[in-house]
Amino acid sequence: MAKRIVKQFKSESEEAEWWDQNREMVSRDFEEAGKRGELKRMTAQDLAARMSARPVTIRIAEADLELAKKQAGRKGMPYQTYIKSLLHETLTEREPRRH
Repeated sequence: MAKRIVKQFKSESEEAEWWDQNREMVSRDFEEAGKRGELKRMTAQDLAARMSARPVTIRIAEADLELAKKQAGRKGMPYQTYIKSLLHETLTEREPRRH
């Protein structure tokens, strides 16, 4: 199933209205993702670690930045959030699993 793109909203009220109007679709997508085993369970510790972000400055090649912006736009998300998600996914995939 293709990922659903959620547009950028002009205001919180516009976003809240969209989520309210599309709650059945979102609920169905969520249930289907669960059936496919695509949902991840986070512990309170994992969530706290994700929420405690520290600002950093890095240099990124202009072409990479433009590509990230293009891909983020297709996903309907801010490019900085998209870059953080790519970084997180790559880092966790490369970390040896602890049992």
